[in-house]
Amino acid sequence: MRSLAYLNKFFFKYRWRLGVGILFVTISNFFGIVPAQLIRNALDQSEQMISYYHLLTGFEFAKQFRNELSFNLILFVALILLMALLKGFFMFLMRQTIIVVSRYIEFDLKNEIYDHYQKLDYTFYSGNRTGDLMNRISEDVSRVRMYVGPALMYTVNLIVMFVLIIGAMLRVNPMLTFFALLPLPLLSVIIYIVQEIINKKSERVQAKLSDLSTHVQESLSGIRVIKSFVREPENLNRFSVLSDSYKARSLELVRVNSLFVPTLLLLIGLSTIFTIYIGGLYVIDGTLTIGNIAEFIIYINMLMWPVASLGWVVSLVQRAAASQSRINEFLETKPEIVSGSLFPEPFKGRVEFIGVSYTYPHSGIEAVKDLNFTIQPGESLAITGKTGSGKSTIAALLVRQVDPTEGKVLIDGIDLKQLDLHKYREVLGYVPQDTFLFSDTIYNNIAFGRSVAGDVGITSKQVTEAADYASIHNNIEKFPAKYQTRVGERGITLSGGQKQRICIARALVRDPSVLIFDDCLSAVDTETEDRILRNLNIVMKNKSVLIIGHRISSVMNAHKIIVLHQGAVAESGDHNSLLAEGGMYANLFKIQAMSNLRSGGQSDYL
Repeated sequence: MRSLAYLNKFFFKYRWRLGVGILFVTISNFFGIVPAQLIRNALDQSEQMISYYHLLTGFEFAKQFRNELSFNLILFVALILLMALLKGFFMFLMRQTIIVVSRYIEFDLKNEIYDHYQKLDYTFYSGNRTGDLMNRISEDVSRVRMYVGPALMYTVNLIVMFVLIIGAMLRVNPMLTFFALLPLPLLSVIIYIVQEIINKKSERVQAKLSDLSTHVQESLSGIRVIKSFVREPENLNRFSVLSDSYKARSLELVRVNSLFVPTLLLLIGLSTIFTIYIGGLYVIDGTLTIGNIAEFIIYINMLMWPVASLGWVVSLVQRAAASQSRINEFLETKPEIVSGSLFPEPFKGRVEFIGVSYTYPHSGIEAVKDLNFTIQPGESLAITGKTGSGKSTIAALLVRQVDPTEGKVLIDGIDLKQLDLHKYREVLGYVPQDTFLFSDTIYNNIAFGRSVAGDVGITSKQVTEAADYASIHNNIEKFPAKYQTRVGERGITLSGGQKQRICIARALVRDPSVLIFDDCLSAVDTETEDRILRNLNIVMKNKSVLIIGHRISSVMNAHKIIVLHQGAVAESGDHNSLLAEGGMYANLFKIQAMSNLRSGGQSDYL
């Protein structure tokens, strides 16, 4: 239950609604108890009046006495119906308060989790599965809602009903009350034992469900790869194994509940038997009436469902505790990247790496070592090198997806760790190596780059200009729906080159002060690449530009070029000076030039 203590702040937030709901519970149960007392009076009075009627048989006013008896019975029936209607009305109000509060808490909790997810940094997502994260905010929150809604409502209802009913029973006969409630201590022992079993099995069920959700998410995301390699049978078999494991764990939990509920009903049955037997002895002695026995039986039956629901409530609470514990793991995770509060005005965009090194925490691989370079506003710096040399890590450091393990990254002379991260990223234009498009229209995907900066007044002209600079405008115009073409999940309906160019347009539409291109031209042909680079020469004026690429054609026109080897700077200079050195850069230049000639085209480098 300690994990569920996190929800207390929500109970406090909606305390007035919950208080009104508890009041409605009390009133509803009050109108539920009154009929039992009416039935007792009706039976006792009817028994007496029927005895008098038999004595008066043959007298003139016997018929009048019978009519009065019938009227009293009809009056009792009407009162009982009225009490039932009032109980139903306040039960409706009870559900409209407590259950509605549970929906409010579910809404608040989902928003809190989602907001926290967005604050967590790159390393968090690299170490957690998407399906597992989705399961936290959907299935786990739904189970928690069952605790703050139905479980809470039935628990309050049971407590109020116990207080009212036991109070009424004690006023009639304390000894009969004792025997009627004698099985309850045994019930408490059973609940105590079973709740531990339910808790453990609930945690196993949730873990298996998370595995199943992750597999489905990965399968749907990689469906093209699965079909290409004809792995549908193996994938289905893997799903069946996970599904069977989830089913087995769920059935274990169901078996516990299936044994628990009949046991509860048996104990309630014992209470009824004790009531009839012990109460019958009191009736024979003249201490109680038949109406009292009927009243007690009604009370016992009123307690039947609340007591029987204890097993279900315990299951809900334990499963909610397991789910909330999983949620708390993430809510208690603190982001490693924390925003500062400084921001230079006006922002110029001078970038400086001073002795920067970075080691990946999970693998221990040192991605970059002792990097030192400067990008002045209006200058471009290109970084090239072999795969795994640390190029994309530099982009991640500059965007501040990760912080350097050694050294500093300075922006306009201020340590990047001290900058207001939101304001800083507003002036960045970033095209990642892994292109991502939302399942939306092309227009909205490009305009997304401007909307995150808070500029809701973006125009169609700005979108088309950015698309034109990215050399994608003409392609878009050929689509039947043009800019309103929907790209599908992750841009599945577009080619790799088209997705890259839309991502470039998304970055350019922001008119950023710092541009970062992380190998974003790898999927376009050299002719399109040349056209984009010429357009970028216009856009990049007065901006600090970092270009990361494998192709020499992508980086050769930069003011300065750095060649990385195993995370360290192997060579640096401009295109001509690096060619003159005859080192790694010159070797890459020759290899790519010859490769282009062998492919049947003219070299763009010669």
